[in-house]
Amino acid sequence: MAPKAQKKKRAVRVPLPPPGARLRAALTVERLKAIYTAVTELDHVNPFQLLIATMLSTQTTDKLVNLVTPHLFARYPTAADLAAADPAEVEKLIKPTGYFRAKTRAILAASRMLVEEFGGEVPPRMDDLVRLPGIGRKTANVILGVAFDVPGFAVDTHVTRLTNLLKLTNSRDPVKIEAQVTRLVPPKEWSGLSLRLILHGRRICIARRPRCPECVLNDFCPSSSTRPKARVAKRTSVLSSRRGGS
Repeated sequence: MAPKAQKKKRAVRVPLPPPGARLRAALTVERLKAIYTAVTELDHVNPFQLLIATMLSTQTTDKLVNLVTPHLFARYPTAADLAAADPAEVEKLIKPTGYFRAKTRAILAASRMLVEEFGGEVPPRMDDLVRLPGIGRKTANVILGVAFDVPGFAVDTHVTRLTNLLKLTNSRDPVKIEAQVTRLVPPKEWSGLSLRLILHGRRICIARRPRCPECVLNDFCPSSSTRPKARVAKRTSVLSSRRGGS
């Protein structure tokens, strides 16, 4: 009996972005770059610490993670150390971050794979990163952009919310959002835009109480409750002139 043919992986169909999305994306990049540094708020000194801290940040705040990781990394400074750790000790150290049993299993398994397959180092490639237990595209994109300066657009809840409010996308699927937005801005801006959207979502465009009057995007954001028209006209004119009026 002939072996069954392998099914081909179906490519994700990426819908066209909403009208005007390219101009709004360019303005968003320009405005946010002027007020935010493209950084993660997770404390780390190397790619391994960033990977573990990002895994611990699920369903909790960066502030809580930053309180836990100094003790964790002092006790287990390398992937080899964490791979050989007693799960009960790790659970005790990371308990304040929540879901500590599941997180312990994930970070220990990821550490073991780093040791067994990558010499204890975090690989700088998407295909390798997403093979690690507990690592999806969002975490992989953060690591690529922050630790290795490799373009990657991480889509978390803030990015999903803001890209929809700004109508840069018409999807809530993280894979489609990533595909749509990365077609609107050049690769060199992907990581920075994602990190700045996250910061903006935490500080200004807050889910339950958006501070639209203070927002630097309020003159062109379709969801804004405040819109000073003079600024968008001026900025649109500047961008148009850069593109030769197109």
